[in-house]
Amino acid sequence: MSKLKYQMLIQWSEEDNCFLVAFPDFPGQRWRTYGDTYELAVVNGIEALESLIIAYEATGDSLPEPTVNRVR
Repeated sequence: MSKLKYQMLIQWSEEDNCFLVAFPDFPGQRWRTYGDTYELAVVNGIEALESLIIAYEATGDSLPEPTVNRVR
């Protein structure tokens, strides 16, 4: 999906004993999903991002601009 050019932050949480996933470019709650392993957090993160984009499009809201790092 070409719209998946958004940052996905994955961070270990000692408190939750899992990897938490966030999308800094989208306002709202900080953590969107999680995974018991890093790999599962990535899979769940992609699914959550796809669902987030679908929800924005369904309501007619404009998607936020993705933060992009450019190598010089």
